[in-house]
This record gives sequence, structure tokens and C-alpha cells, in this order.
Amino acid sequence: MFSGIVEEAAKVVNLTKEKENLHITLTCSFANELKIDQSVSHNGVCLTVVRQEGDTYTVTAIKETLDKSNLGLLSVGDKVNVERSMKIETLLDGHMVQGHVDQTAVCTKVEEADGSWYYTFEYDQSKGNITVEKGSVSVNGVSLTVVNSKDNSFQVAIIPFTYEVTNFHEFKEGTVVNLEFDVVGKYIAKLLKQYIEGGMLDKLIKH
Repeated sequence: MFSGIVEEAAKVVNLTKEKENLHITLTCSFANELKIDQSVSHNGVCLTVVRQEGDTYTVTAIKETLDKSNLGLLSVGDKVNVERSMKIETLLDGHMVQGHVDQTAVCTKVEEADGSWYYTFEYDQSKGNITVEKGSVSVNGVSLTVVNSKDNSFQVAIIPFTYEVTNFHEFKEGTVVNLEFDVVGKYIAKLLKQYIEGGMLDKLIKH
């Protein structure tokens, strides 16, 4: 479990394809503190450390992860948002992020706003995910508040600190990002779908 408060942007130093798996080797300031089997969020994807050597470590992404996230688009030199899993006594400064990416989205607009930035993202609403105004969403593992929520798009506002510490400063129109929608919202959306498909929506509304 993660909070969506990214620690830093790690740098990809090697990519090795093995059948349908991708081994990703990265370097970051806390690489030498990591242990084998430890969970780390990478652009919002929970991956397990499989190797640790000096200031680098390696994680493995399977085909399903590559299909549902932007990790398959990585190149050597790219920056990846990383966060170690929360400790029980840790203050929850972001929101509950599971590290299970729901789908990808495309950045369609970047606007500078007198020292901060607004990013607009579009996603495929047919997958059943939704955002709500002032609700939470994880974008590349960063816990953010939704602004201007629409059926298939939303905006987020980025402050200078987040802009510099994460890989948001590399985003441009066309950049593919990972989305994890709020877990409570996902449960509600699924329940509503079941009521609608079962013809029970009117009964739900009456109650």
C-alpha cells in the first residue's frame, strides 16, 4: 500500500526483455537501502525488487502489467516516479494507493499558471472508471486532486515542488501516464453498474 507521495524520480539504466517479461534496472538515492522482495511503486505500479547491486536495483514487469501501464514504453534514461510502501505508523499525506494501475491516459494539454501547472488527461471511459470533482486520483503514482472532471477527462494542478521531484516536468502533449482511480469510487461505480444491468436502479433511488 502506498500514499501517492513520490519520493523521487528514479532513472532507468537498463532494460532487459526475457520472453514476455521486462526487467527494469533503475538508480535512485535509496537504492542501497532496498531489500529483495520489497515492494516499490514505479509510476504507480507496485513491483517487487528482484535484485539489488550498489546504487541500482531491478524489478520485473510481466505482460499484463506492460499491457495495462506505460512501463512497456520506457527507454534507458527515462525517469520513473518511485515510492516505497507505507509503514503502519506513517502519516497518510496523500490517499490510499494500491499500486494497481487501472488504465493509461494521454496528456492532452499542459498550461503554465503563474508558477504552477495544469495538466489535462483523457482516458477511455468505456473501462468503467470515473473521476469526481475534488476527488483523488493517482497519476504515475502521484496522489492528486481532480479538477474539471468530465466523462472522459480531468485536470490536475501541479505545484513547483511536485513538478521538480516527479517526472511531471517531462510531460507534454501525447505523454502516456498510468491512472489508478480512487478505490471507493471504483466500488461505487461497480455497484451502480450491477444495479443498472439488473434493472434495480429505480429501487436503489427510492431507498
